[in-house]
This record gives sequence, structure tokens and C-alpha cells, in this order.
Amino acid sequence: MTELGNDREHLTERLPMPHPVRVTVWGENRHEQIEEHVAKIYPNGMHTTIAEGIVENLGEACAVRTATLDDPEHGLTEEVLAATDVLTWWGHAAHAEVADEVVERVHRHVLSGMGLVVLHSGHWSKIFVKLMGTTCTLRWRSEHDRELIWTVNPTHPIAQGVPHPIVLDEDEMYGEFFDIPAPDELVFVSTFSGGEAIRGGCTFRRGHGKIFYFSPGDQDYPVYHHRDVRKVIANAVGWARPELARRPPELLRYETDAFFDGKSYTGAIR
Repeated sequence: MTELGNDREHLTERLPMPHPVRVTVWGENRHEQIEEHVAKIYPNGMHTTIAEGIVENLGEACAVRTATLDDPEHGLTEEVLAATDVLTWWGHAAHAEVADEVVERVHRHVLSGMGLVVLHSGHWSKIFVKLMGTTCTLRWRSEHDRELIWTVNPTHPIAQGVPHPIVLDEDEMYGEFFDIPAPDELVFVSTFSGGEAIRGGCTFRRGHGKIFYFSPGDQDYPVYHHRDVRKVIANAVGWARPELARRPPELLRYETDAFFDGKSYTGAIR
């Protein structure tokens, strides 16, 4: 990867595509520890299954590590994030346990160019809510609904190589109204047995970072073993990788002189 100096002229330096893309798969890993039926579906944790799906699809084009809530600093140290091109995030029962300082750290790295793929109940994670600036609430029902995932943007890179629709025999229902900002791009819409629908595959850009939200994946169902869901997540990782050289963290704080009433003021963005 191109090394970046501290001067601002490098902010728009185009990166040669790094090989492999460095992925950190983050999982809360609580349901798997306390619920026997979840442990049977994901004996090594959902995070491991998600990571395996990325490797299965990207092969040598990726280098994947995993991290969990109970790791020191949730496994998301400054060093780990600096060496991560794309972070995937699954959380549900313990959003409140994610330390605010770690959320700030992840937020800073997304703004500086790290990609973020948020999965299922990660819609209520601190980091996604912070990036969206809305409540991110939605309707839900967990009654073994059949889910159809319809591609509404077939030319998008995340939709390449997936069937139309993807069929999940069972999943938790997530429905509108989904309180998120209008997506930059809508890639997938899901419909359910009860007639509900949700904008279930959405992209956003924040700062230099690209974000993809994908709604399928409740812990009670083997969704992350599904071939086509794994393909979507891998495609999202490929899409979310940085296109530009990452902004050095120190450039998220800058000093500028503004003259007002003859006085000089120093401002900072964090």
C-alpha cells in the first residue's frame, strides 16, 4: 500500500488496489455463548462463519482476522484498525457494552477511509447510529418468516453473481419504517411472509469511508451459512475497500486561522 505523508496534497492520492484486502470481522459473540440452539448453528461463533464466507468467496484476495466484544479493547485497537481496510460488524444483545472510546476510534477510521459492513441487528450499534445520525429503528418479528431479497440495482458491484431473488426459508422479519437517512444507493429490498418490506441492502458514504448495511442474519437462523448471503457480504467487502489513500489520523484534527473582528480563532475537527 502506498505510504502517505502528513501533507494534505496526498489526500486524494489514488491507491493501487491493495492485495489482499485486509478484513476484520467483528462479532459480539454473546448469543453463541449463552444460547444452546445458537451454539449449534454457529459452534465457532457467527463471526467465524462470516469470516469463512468471505475467504470462501475472495480467496487469496483477502486476509481476514476476527475480533469480539470480550477481547481487550473489543479487539479494535488503534493498531488493528490502522491495518484494516474493511471492518464488518454484527452485534445485538450488548450494544451498550461497546466502549464509547472504541466507537470514537472506529468512527475516526471510517471517516479516514476504512470501509464498514454492518450486518442485521448492527443497525442499532453505537457506531452505525453515530454514522447515520438517526435512531435506526425498524419493525421486527421473529416467527420463522420466509425472506426474499430482491436486487433493485443489478449493475452494482455488491449485486454481482447473486440470484434474483435470494431466498431464505427462515429469518427474522425486519420491516419499514426503517429510520435511516436516504441511502446513497439502494441495492436490495427484502420482502417477508407477512407482506412487510425493508430497504435491506443500502450504501452510504461518510467522509472517505464507504458503508454497506445488509439486513439478513438473525442469530436464531443459519443465514450466514447461506451461499448467496456469503457472496453478498464478500462483494460488499470488495466494494467497501478504500479507493483513496487513507487519511492519517492526525489530519482528522486540523488547525485553521479564521479572522473575525480582528481576532484569530483555532478550530479542530475530531
